[in-house]
Amino acid sequence: RSQWQYIPPDAAGYVHLMGEMNGIKGIKPQKQLEIQPYVVTKAETFQKEEGNPYATGSSSAASFGLDTKIGITSDVTLDLTVNPDFGQVEADPSRVNLTAFELFFQERRPFFIEGNNTLNFPVASNDNNLFYSRRIGRPPQVAAVTDKLNDDGVAEYVKPKTRTTILGAAKLTGKNKKGLSWGVLESVTSREFAEIDSLGFKRKQITEPLTNYFVARAQQDINKGNTVVGGMFTATNRKIEDPMLDLLRSEAYSGGIDFLHHWSGRKYYVSGKGMISHVKGSEEAIAETQLSSERYFQRPDNDHAYFDPKRRSLTGTGGQLIIGKKSGNLISDFGVTWQSPGLELNDIGFLAQTDMISQWLWMQYRVLKPKGITRWQRYNINEWRDYDFGGHNLSDAYNVNAHAEFKNLWQSCGGFTYRIRNASNADLRGGPMLRYPRGYNFWMYTRTDPRKKFSVMINPELNWGNENYLSNFNFSLSMTYRPSNALNISLAPNFSTNMNEMQYVATAIANGENRYLVARIDQTTIRLVARVTLMITPNLSIQYYGQPFGTSGRYSNFKSIGNASASEYSQRFSTIATNSLTLTDNVYYVDENNNNIADYSFAKPDFNIGQFRSNMVLRWEYIPGSTFFLVWTRERNGAFYDSQPDHANYSFDFDQKGHNVFLMKFTYRFRL
Repeated sequence: RSQWQYIPPDAAGYVHLMGEMNGIKGIKPQKQLEIQPYVVTKAETFQKEEGNPYATGSSSAASFGLDTKIGITSDVTLDLTVNPDFGQVEADPSRVNLTAFELFFQERRPFFIEGNNTLNFPVASNDNNLFYSRRIGRPPQVAAVTDKLNDDGVAEYVKPKTRTTILGAAKLTGKNKKGLSWGVLESVTSREFAEIDSLGFKRKQITEPLTNYFVARAQQDINKGNTVVGGMFTATNRKIEDPMLDLLRSEAYSGGIDFLHHWSGRKYYVSGKGMISHVKGSEEAIAETQLSSERYFQRPDNDHAYFDPKRRSLTGTGGQLIIGKKSGNLISDFGVTWQSPGLELNDIGFLAQTDMISQWLWMQYRVLKPKGITRWQRYNINEWRDYDFGGHNLSDAYNVNAHAEFKNLWQSCGGFTYRIRNASNADLRGGPMLRYPRGYNFWMYTRTDPRKKFSVMINPELNWGNENYLSNFNFSLSMTYRPSNALNISLAPNFSTNMNEMQYVATAIANGENRYLVARIDQTTIRLVARVTLMITPNLSIQYYGQPFGTSGRYSNFKSIGNASASEYSQRFSTIATNSLTLTDNVYYVDENNNNIADYSFAKPDFNIGQFRSNMVLRWEYIPGSTFFLVWTRERNGAFYDSQPDHANYSFDFDQKGHNVFLMKFTYRFRL
């Protein structure tokens, strides 16, 4: 007999408490073998550039490939792809990066999304991971060398290449009845060459080597699922055959082990992870690794990780240990993570910053039964601290927040953060640790009943700091309208302002010494994400995605950093006098001693960026499993002008002709 048991809201877990269905016999699993070839035709239109043979105003191309799914057994699946195409995938959101770190973008390609939980190994509570599938097929990493200055009077043009060709990829995943889940991924990307035209004479320059990527992951449930142990291994091997590629690492390996153990009826748990990385390459490649934004070994106050230009390899470690309670009205966890200065995962993983030891404590009191006008309530308190491996305190902060769901299924929450200590080893891009005044953060969130045809979410957030060094405001709104089961419309506008007196500008050299320059930035950003899904029939749909984006930043009150960690804010910099600055051809020249001779210079950092991206996809499943896609992708770039000194008026100014991509894709699924 099958019995379905009530799961209390304060239970420690969920899946292990689900009911079991017994007594089903005589059902044989169907062997799965699916082969799906595809054909793609593509036409593009874009702005014509006189004299540029690669910007004639239009182009066309065709390609084909193959996707295969094989059910080797009922619990083991093999996915294969040859020359995959992802032209129907939604574009990334527009963003402007004012930090020293790489931006993280979500994976959107179906081959890599399916089963990605099997190959997942998070390094900490953020996006860091041993495997980041967007490394496979990334844009070529080496820029083509051209005669940019026209030294010989001849202009050179480069044929654009937006991604590396994936020659093939295979993914094997499975989970058996004994609790072993595992996955293996193997992929090869081709050598890539930039084609350069000079007066009709073409030459090629290598921009990406032949590269092999390998990932393996396994986890084993034991002790009736109360304990899970696992491990992961990754390898990236590049065939470096040209001096142009010497800045790339030739080999990169990483591995990790993890465990999770529950006790006292899953009321308490402890989890841990340990990882190691090892990269090899030329002296130039490893020097670039040491100087990169993830570690900045060259920092003048770095007393624990030294830059060695003769190194040909680099090794690092990382880990995490958490102990917590997840049942009852009071739950909590305490954790420590670390990433050593030499840890490097970015060949096939994602790692924004190393040289970090973090500790946190989180506690939550929750009321999970209806009380008053609410269905449930949650109250949180958090504390965290960050140090580098030299023992320098980078962050010390406290947070409180509360959440509630009301009987009408509305939700509301809010929180406040107090940063007692806030410093960065990276914000001066290789300069000394920069200390900021104390900071504060306040946010709110309200969401209406998502079951209704029309629902709304609002989310205002405010950041500010002592000494008036920082003032940020962000307002997000999301609206969803479902007039019928066949139509879904959503709009998500966002508006933000950013004033920061300590925004990094440049590093200049004066009299043989570095000048680390910061300034006040006044930035305004607007964004709208629009999505429409129309199901004409169960097998025919139209999806639209559109995003206008604009941001404008003005810099003023330029400063030169002195004692970056001084106890007093005013002692950390000296303001560059207005009469010492001369602006010529968008370059500032600084005369420190007023002798009419420029001591150093830096480019004017002001920016205004306007962009509109849209994607419309018609999808028709003309027979089960076989699909026809008709796609129109459009991108327009230009400026987002701040036309008034008081920031009261903004307008878009796009280029004359956008970039349009028209794509047709046919797939046909053979089931054997």
